[in-house]
Amino acid sequence: MKSTQLLLKTLTLLSQFAPHPRVFFVFSRIICQADITPPCRSFRILREKTNHFAIFALRIAKDGLRTLFPIVVLSLSAAAFGATLPHHSAVPGGVAVIPLDINSPGPEVFYKNQRVLALEANEKWYAVVGIPLSAKTGPQQITVREANGNEREIAFDVKDKAYETQHITIKDKRKVTPNEDDLKRIRKEKQKIVSAFRQWRDTTVVETDFLVPVEGVKSSSFGLRRFFNQQPRRPHSGMDIAAAEGTLIQAPAPGQVILTGDFFFNGHSVFVDHGQGLVTMYCHLSRIDVDQGQTVKRGEVLGAVGKTGRVTGPHLHWTVSLNDARVDPALFIEATTTAANP
Repeated sequence: MKSTQLLLKTLTLLSQFAPHPRVFFVFSRIICQADITPPCRSFRILREKTNHFAIFALRIAKDGLRTLFPIVVLSLSAAAFGATLPHHSAVPGGVAVIPLDINSPGPEVFYKNQRVLALEANEKWYAVVGIPLSAKTGPQQITVREANGNEREIAFDVKDKAYETQHITIKDKRKVTPNEDDLKRIRKEKQKIVSAFRQWRDTTVVETDFLVPVEGVKSSSFGLRRFFNQQPRRPHSGMDIAAAEGTLIQAPAPGQVILTGDFFFNGHSVFVDHGQGLVTMYCHLSRIDVDQGQTVKRGEVLGAVGKTGRVTGPHLHWTVSLNDARVDPALFIEATTTAANP
């Protein structure tokens, strides 16, 4: 039909100017100048796929007249315009976004024998490498394995970054110096946490342009060198966002809940696997609203802000782990579509 062909051409043209890899154009009413007789009085569904988009839901008017009242949703695929990328920051606790300069799809990339995230953006492939806080500065390298079996190494540099120091006073002394029973519990919980962060799930699409999971004030930044009651502890492995107890926490991107529980230090916590080694953790919740194994959508409620575990007040501790390296969550907020030279 001429009207349908015109509609498809119009949507194809619009898709070429899409400013975001996942753009939704919703047309509530389109008047077509062609006779269309529906085969029945029910909804007629048209799903036409191309390499660039999928078109869903053409609703034909029930009266069979020449007016077409479709609801058309154009969903541009990540393969067409590429995924967004985290900000490039090749420092300890940062993310290196490295161009791969290959044409074959689905490369496998490794850093320190650990599989890392590979994404296609703007018709180019990139390795998105999490750099642990313990990483040494200087030359590093990744190994790229293409679909045809060819392997090669790509070098990049890790630069130094000085993180600030933070001193915190904890009233509950056991949260600073646990007793023997506490230590047994901590060791068991650590096994579960380590396993969650090492999760790998092959997915073709991984969203890295994160929503901020809760409305509040950033109270502690990632990477702070911490002292609890004057005793040195490991650097801060996440971002703290202070908010009123009960404030809802949302998933920053689609994923699967792989672990929930009540932990000695972290309190009520949720772990979400977003695919290809990208895992997020949400701690100190007052309640958990999801179940292990549940698939969550972008923006879906995970739970609510609380003050369980080792805390000084209600807040969300948000951790982002990439190839089992804890990295700065701020790099995933307002992600970019380009990568810096490594």
